[in-house]
Amino acid sequence: MPTKRHSRERMRSRKENRASKSSKRAKQHRLSLIQEKQTAEIHLAVLKILGEIGVIVEHRPTEALLVNHGATVGGDGYLRIPEAMVAKAIESVPTELQLYDLSGNIRVNTGSDIVAYAAGHNCVRTLDFRTKELRSGSLDDIRRTAIVTEACPNLDMVASLGYPTDVPPEDEALETVKAMTANTTKPLAFLAHDDAIQIRIFEHLADIAGGKSKLADKPFALELMGPVSPLKLPGELCLRLINCARWGVPVVCYPATFPGMSCPITTAGAIAQSSAEALAGIIIHQIAEPGSPIMSGSAILPMDMRQADLAYGSPEYLVTGLSAADYFQSIGVPTWVGAGCSDSHDFDQQAAAEAAAGIAIAALANASFVHNLGFLSGGRTGSIELLVLCDELVGWASQMAAGCTVDADSIAYEVVKRAAPDNAYLTDEHTQSKYLTENWYPNIFERSDADAWTERGSQDLRTRIGSRLEEILAPVGL
Repeated sequence: MPTKRHSRERMRSRKENRASKSSKRAKQHRLSLIQEKQTAEIHLAVLKILGEIGVIVEHRPTEALLVNHGATVGGDGYLRIPEAMVAKAIESVPTELQLYDLSGNIRVNTGSDIVAYAAGHNCVRTLDFRTKELRSGSLDDIRRTAIVTEACPNLDMVASLGYPTDVPPEDEALETVKAMTANTTKPLAFLAHDDAIQIRIFEHLADIAGGKSKLADKPFALELMGPVSPLKLPGELCLRLINCARWGVPVVCYPATFPGMSCPITTAGAIAQSSAEALAGIIIHQIAEPGSPIMSGSAILPMDMRQADLAYGSPEYLVTGLSAADYFQSIGVPTWVGAGCSDSHDFDQQAAAEAAAGIAIAALANASFVHNLGFLSGGRTGSIELLVLCDELVGWASQMAAGCTVDADSIAYEVVKRAAPDNAYLTDEHTQSKYLTENWYPNIFERSDADAWTERGSQDLRTRIGSRLEEILAPVGL
């Protein structure tokens, strides 16, 4: 079973020799679902929720910390947070968050107009790309995901996309992180289950970085966590937020909430409650270490009320994500959105359609970080086939989001003047210098005539993606 013998030097070599260069471009247009006046209305509701209803803090030392900074505890046990505390925390949150690769280069920058993309994490099942069966995940599946992510030029960060059932529960999170750091140079997202596991992971990351301070200077990992809806901050969340702040490890703080079940069913109401919950966590984080990197966003998960099924492929998932991004953008907190997901249980036409629609729309959102690529079954199944397709879709969406540049060079009057008389556009230096950037070129999508496609065996998209996966994974025995 391949582990450390597949060195990072070999990975870099594979990346340089076999992976195409990223085709992502800076976006020029942004899609906003809610405007400035509406984000202000949501913020007023957030302040009222925190100041008048409050939150339950299930960790006495953290509750005392908040009280010392101006919060009050009512007779109902809810801790009320005044507007001044909220404003102070928001002011201290860095407006940009950066993640580095293992070579020390910035790979994710939430202040950039070039959007970063990542897979989802911790699915309870995986779709085996060889046998096509739905099965429990393994540590080898995590390794495959990391290796495939390394080879996909438009993916900037690795996440587990699965849950390994072949390791003891107490070691699962750390072994997942080890599998990812051993098989990609890209930054990673992880989820620790308690503060003891979290510290074990931090120590592993610090060992790779060359020390705790170097990990904080150039972080290459992002932890995921959040409050429990409605309005509850468990003790382990409080401890993990404080640890992240003091170690300088970036964190995403947002609750998973279900409209109509653990928050209002309306989009605005769900955003107001979940944002209040997230900001309560952000306040704890910023009190512990002002200026430590943190971000938030929407984990508002629509339910199909007919059967109580999650609906990651629904338009509502995108609406809540993009609207929450508008809100957090308005208060200066970095954010990410989810896309590249499907509710289908197989890598089929529905999966491709829902992933494509989500990525194309998310590419225009008020966020520079998109995650959850590769999710099937409403987030319960991970698929590296879908992940490879999403990599291709990101290239397409990036070209679309870059829009139309209008300047003297792009209007190209001088080109018309010199090339039109002899129809010499093809050989003109302007065409020669720009043809690779003005057009997007697919790696997997078919773009040839029907005869050529037939001569190559008439392979459909899933077959071509399977061949690409074998090309990536066969050399490492996975």
